[in-house]
Amino acid sequence: MAPSTASPPMYHTSYPKLLSGRYEAILLGSWNRRLVINPAPAIEEELAGLLVYLGKIKVEQQHAAKVELDKEAGTLPYLHNRWHPDIPTIGKIENNEVVKIQCVDWTGGQIGNNDSANDMRDVDLTKIHYLTGPFEIETAEPGDILVVEIQDVQPLEEQPWGFTGVFSKKNGGGFLDEIYPEPAKAIWDFEGIHCSSRHIPGVRFAGLIHPGILGCAPSQEVLELWNKREGELISACAHMDRDVAKPPEPINVHAGTADEKIKEKVGREGARTIPGRPEHGGNCDIKNLSRGSKVFLPVHVKGAKFSVGDLHFSQGDGEISFCGAIEMAGEITIKFSVMKAGMEELGTKSPIYIPGPVEPQFGPGRYIYFEGFSVDEHGKQHYLDATIAYRQTCLRVIEYLRRYGYNDYQIYLLLSCAPVQGHIAGIVDIPNACTTLGVPIDIFDFDITPGKKVEKRDMGACAFAS
Repeated sequence: MAPSTASPPMYHTSYPKLLSGRYEAILLGSWNRRLVINPAPAIEEELAGLLVYLGKIKVEQQHAAKVELDKEAGTLPYLHNRWHPDIPTIGKIENNEVVKIQCVDWTGGQIGNNDSANDMRDVDLTKIHYLTGPFEIETAEPGDILVVEIQDVQPLEEQPWGFTGVFSKKNGGGFLDEIYPEPAKAIWDFEGIHCSSRHIPGVRFAGLIHPGILGCAPSQEVLELWNKREGELISACAHMDRDVAKPPEPINVHAGTADEKIKEKVGREGARTIPGRPEHGGNCDIKNLSRGSKVFLPVHVKGAKFSVGDLHFSQGDGEISFCGAIEMAGEITIKFSVMKAGMEELGTKSPIYIPGPVEPQFGPGRYIYFEGFSVDEHGKQHYLDATIAYRQTCLRVIEYLRRYGYNDYQIYLLLSCAPVQGHIAGIVDIPNACTTLGVPIDIFDFDITPGKKVEKRDMGACAFAS
C-alpha cells in the first residue's frame, strides 16, 4: 500500500493520566502508525480521551518489566530469589496504575522441553524462585494494605509450553516421595486456553492461569522473626531424615541490582522463597488467584516492594509433587491500589483474597471424589492428621486410575497439575481427619466413572531420568 501524501497528524496522549497505566498509542486510519508515549509531551487529557472515544487512536499497556528467556536468570537485574527489605526496587508504580509484568518460570529456565527427566534430577534448588521485582508502589507505607487486582495472566507467545515435575527425594522430594522417590516430568503444550501432554495421553483441560507467588518485602523485624522461628523448627527436627525448612543460603543468591555489600547481606539473612508466610503471603500456590481476583497484602516497608513470579497454567489443590503445577514463563497484568492503614481497618495480619469469576466449568456431578483418613499406608492410626489423610486420598486416586494403563508417576503428576478439588471434610471427629479429592471426569477422553467397564490402554510413559 502506497503511503498517504497527506501529513499525518501527530497525536499524543497524556501519560499516565489517560487510563491510569503505561501505554503506547496506535494511530488508526490510513497511516496506521504506532506512537510510543512514555512519557508523552503535550495534549489536553480531554482531547486524548476524545480521540480514543472516536476510534482515532487506541492505547496499549506497556510493560513494567520484560524478561529475556535467552539469558541466565541469575544475571538479570529485574529478578531476585530471596526475600529481604534491602533488595533494591527496579521501578515505581503509581497508586491505581495498571501494568504488565513478565516472569520467567520458577526455575529460571533449568527445565527443557524434552523427553528426559535428567534436568529434574539435577535442578539446582538454591536458585529458585526467580521473582520479578521488587516494585515500589507509590504512597504505600507500613500498616497499609496493597490491593493487587489480577486483570490477566497468559503464557509468553515465544514459549507456548510448560512442565510438571517430580523431584528426586534426594533433591527436593515431594508430598509422596517416600513412595515415589525418583524424578519424573511431563511437558504440556498450550492450545489456546487448553493444554495436553504427550507424556500423559488421554487428558485435555482448560487452564486456570495464576501466579504462585505474590508478596511484599518483609521489614527487617519481620525477616528476623521468620529466621528465628524457622531456625527453631530446624533445630527441633534435626533427627528427621528430611528438610523441614530452608535456612538462609548465600549460594546462588540473586538480589537484582544490589551491590556486593547488600548481596552478601541478602545471602546471609534473606528468607528463602519456598514457603508462604503469614505476614506477607509469598509462595501460597492458590490456584484460584486467576483473572478477576483481588489479593489484599500487608505492607511492612515503605513502597511495599512488591514481587511476583512462579506463574502456573494450571494446578491441582495441594500441588502435591512440589514442582507440581504446569510451570511456565508468562505475563501478568495487575492493577495496584493502596488501602491506607488497611491492616488495622481489615483487622488482619495475613493476606486475604477474593477469587475471580473465571474457573474451568465442571458441573458438581462431574467429579469423582475420593476420601482419605488419618490412618497411614502401614495401618498406623494418627490423631486428626490432615496431612496423613490427604496423602491417603491421593493414593486412593492413584490406585483407581492405574487400572486404565497409566503408571503411578503419570497419575502423581496429573493430580498435581490438573484442576482437582481438595478439601478438608472433617477435622473434629477424633481420631480421624477426613479429606477429599475431586477428579473432574471430563478431562479424560474416556469414561472413568465407577461401574463402567475398564479398558486398560497403552498410556506410554512420562519422562524419567536416565
